Amino acid sequence: MSIENNTSSVQSFYRKVRDFSLQTPDWATAIRYFTQPDERSDLTLVSRRVYGRVDEFLAVMAAAGLDSVEQEMPEQLLVLPTESQLYQMKLEAGYVNDASAR
Repeated sequence: MSIENNTSSVQSFYRKVRDFSLQTPDWATAIRYFTQPDERSDLTLVSRRVYGRVDEFLAVMAAAGLDSVEQEMPEQLLVLPTESQLYQMKLEAGYVNDASAR
């Protein structure tokens, strides 16, 4: 796993996803995903199951309210941004999590 070197963009992106997760009403467009026991120690499993790739673990971490990727995630309902919402948040934060694009 690699995280963007620009820590301010990482923090901004994390905050955007966290706020989205906490403030999105039940009726609004979002991905709602209930985490499973095998995902407790591996955020990339949620990323793969929700987005089809492992590199969105920071979005999962933010939605879950975790402080680090090593922190165990309890089983819970996550409110995650859709692909288009996620893309927009990344643009606004200046966050790039594709190593080849850095």
